[in-house]
Amino acid sequence: MRMIEDILYKLQNNELNIGDAVKEIEKRYYYELEYAVLDTNRQFRKGFPEVVFCQGKQKDQIISILKKLIELSDNNILATRADLDIYKAVVQEIPDAEFNSMANTIIIKKRKPTKIGNILVVSAGTADLPIAEEAAVTAEVMGNNVNKLYDMGVAGLHRLLAHSKELLEANVIIAVAGMDGALPSVVAGLVSKPVIAVPTSVGYGANFSGLSALLTMLNSCSPGIGVVNIDNGFGAGYLASTINHLAAK
Repeated sequence: MRMIEDILYKLQNNELNIGDAVKEIEKRYYYELEYAVLDTNRQFRKGFPEVVFCQGKQKDQIISILKKLIELSDNNILATRADLDIYKAVVQEIPDAEFNSMANTIIIKKRKPTKIGNILVVSAGTADLPIAEEAAVTAEVMGNNVNKLYDMGVAGLHRLLAHSKELLEANVIIAVAGMDGALPSVVAGLVSKPVIAVPTSVGYGANFSGLSALLTMLNSCSPGIGVVNIDNGFGAGYLASTINHLAAK
């Protein structure tokens, strides 16, 4: 709330008039663009600014939203579901923008986050990596220590069991799987920590674009599992960050 205090200070010292002060305060809650209303207060309520979902947006809209978030936020900025063409347009206007081609994310770093706790991201197969990386990038930019175990599917269970130490040390585990979606159930049966299950759309026909994996995870008999939507690596990373910050406290 330091920004509000600064506005009040300027008002008291006649550096702002009442009308301009009201406008400045409104900006700390929302900011209206022609095609979007930015939730500029989210960083105070939630601890991290509004995240830009790029899919379906025009490039000039994405750039304009990012620029305004940079202006109004003192935290790092994250955009998800961005492809290379979007990044090329963004980086011309925002040279500090960083692109993760696996996660399809763009990050604009305004400060180096203090990383805390321990989040472990486990993926079943290499084809699940884009969603696993989206979760990992999200958690990292929100100030978490993130470790990764990739290609740990249940078809070769010994690979996962060889990393029991990492599983037991994590505060929260994100388990990403397509196909039959069995990995989160196995992981949750081995640990006492919360497991966030992420079904992916990876699989053959009867996978139904991730629906079978989603239903498997929802019907798991292993306790301690929470399930996010199909391919929602961002949602998993955000939730894991919230849990990890509570655990770290």
